[in-house]
Amino acid sequence: MDIRVLQYFLAVAREESITKAAESLRMTQPPLSRQLKDLEEELGKQLLVRGSKRVTLTEDGMLLRKRAEELVELMEKTKAELASSHENINGDIYIGCGETESISFLAQAAQNLQKKHPLIHYHIYSGDAERVMERLDKGLIDFGLLVGQMDISRYDVIRLPMKDIWGVLMRKDSPLAEKETVCAEDLWDKPLIISHQTSINSEMFSWLKSDTSRLNIVATYDLVYNAAQFVKKGFGYVISLDRLINTTGDSSLCFRPLFPALEAELCIIRKKYQVLSRASDLFLKQLQEELTCYES
Repeated sequence: MDIRVLQYFLAVAREESITKAAESLRMTQPPLSRQLKDLEEELGKQLLVRGSKRVTLTEDGMLLRKRAEELVELMEKTKAELASSHENINGDIYIGCGETESISFLAQAAQNLQKKHPLIHYHIYSGDAERVMERLDKGLIDFGLLVGQMDISRYDVIRLPMKDIWGVLMRKDSPLAEKETVCAEDLWDKPLIISHQTSINSEMFSWLKSDTSRLNIVATYDLVYNAAQFVKKGFGYVISLDRLINTTGDSSLCFRPLFPALEAELCIIRKKYQVLSRASDLFLKQLQEELTCYES
């Protein structure tokens, strides 16, 4: 399977037209159609449904599109790494992370490295721990910043000394806002908004001391910023990490930590035995330097 043919296939999937795809690829339609037919014959699967007005993907075609996007992305990443020279390092660094204020630690490392190597570029991918680890396993990112406890035995790990604090984001006029901390019993009868990752986090529900079916979970979220807009309207209470939403000044929101305190550990992971690009190797050394400075 030629990577070039996969790029052709992705162009057709994107344009939903062989004619438009051929134009975007600066080639004529007949050879493009032939390449696609050869790809289907090679795989023994129909990938495209050729309609009178548009081309759509079959179920097998949708699967190939996902895998082809990953392969092409990995190829472009590899080409960029190989193009970097020892004298003038200009690679790309790919980082996956969940929502945490501690991303500022990586940002500081990137800023300090940027002063010495201004041609290095950074690409930040946001997602929960499972998605970050999936992209790391596929070689699509170089580093992952994870929040909370999970099985990381198959990775090289840098544990960060700082920790995130779990708590509740609420309106300042909420009855719970009068408390300095929030205990599990305070939340049993409240409309809760929790993250998708939290919904499968046994540690959080263990702290709540209640079966999920008995809790009033009114919504789930990926990004706490979006969830905060629901809180502002009085829709519910967000269980989240601290320092993700500004609650100072004239903000209508406030944050109250959980009691007993529930902390989330933080770590930076990378694949074991992975050969890093020059740029990624420099970034790893910079992270270790920043960590030494932080702890001293």
